[in-house]
Amino acid sequence: MKFQVTPYHFEELIKKSYSLDLIYMLKLVEGQFDLTPLCEGSMKIAALYQGLIRKGLVTDDDKISVTGQELLKFMTTKEATKFIKRKPPTSEFEEWWKTYPGTDTFKYKNIIFKGSRSLRVDTSNCRIQFEKILNEGEYTAKQIIDATAFDVKQKKEESIKNKTNKLKYMQNSLTYLNQRSFEPFIELINEGIAIEESSSIARGTDI
Repeated sequence: MKFQVTPYHFEELIKKSYSLDLIYMLKLVEGQFDLTPLCEGSMKIAALYQGLIRKGLVTDDDKISVTGQELLKFMTTKEATKFIKRKPPTSEFEEWWKTYPGTDTFKYKNIIFKGSRSLRVDTSNCRIQFEKILNEGEYTAKQIIDATAFDVKQKKEESIKNKTNKLKYMQNSLTYLNQRSFEPFIELINEGIAIEESSSIARGTDI
């Protein structure tokens, strides 16, 4: 993408706290230019690159994020317009939050499994991490939600089959997102692998 900085581009960049240096470096990342020598030779350039990551324009593994792509696209516009950072709809995080079990105590197929701890923790930081993952552009909200639901159901099915609470091994919600623990289940879903259902239990039992 080629772009020319106009007064309205410049004004919008300043409003969003983006410098022309950042834009140029982002363009270098897009062109897969090796920035290592530049960063190693200049603390200022290294700090500038860290600014790309801090502002969510580049991911931790040196890929342009969704926001970064939208910013470069904005720089190609020929008409005066505002640059609006896309934010995931609140409903996407809320749906994931509801999918994640509140505690490791649960009832499944008429059996009650007793736990001892909360699994949903630190809502604010979970939301930040959830949005950060989406901004990286590798996974959609639906993929994360479906994978989490798959993980939870699989653990519940294993609890029935093994007569022991497998949900107690589930990480808390923030650790789950930080460690991308949903990733293997996205792969399983993509491969068309289904969870093997256990037989329904006729009456309730505490475990």
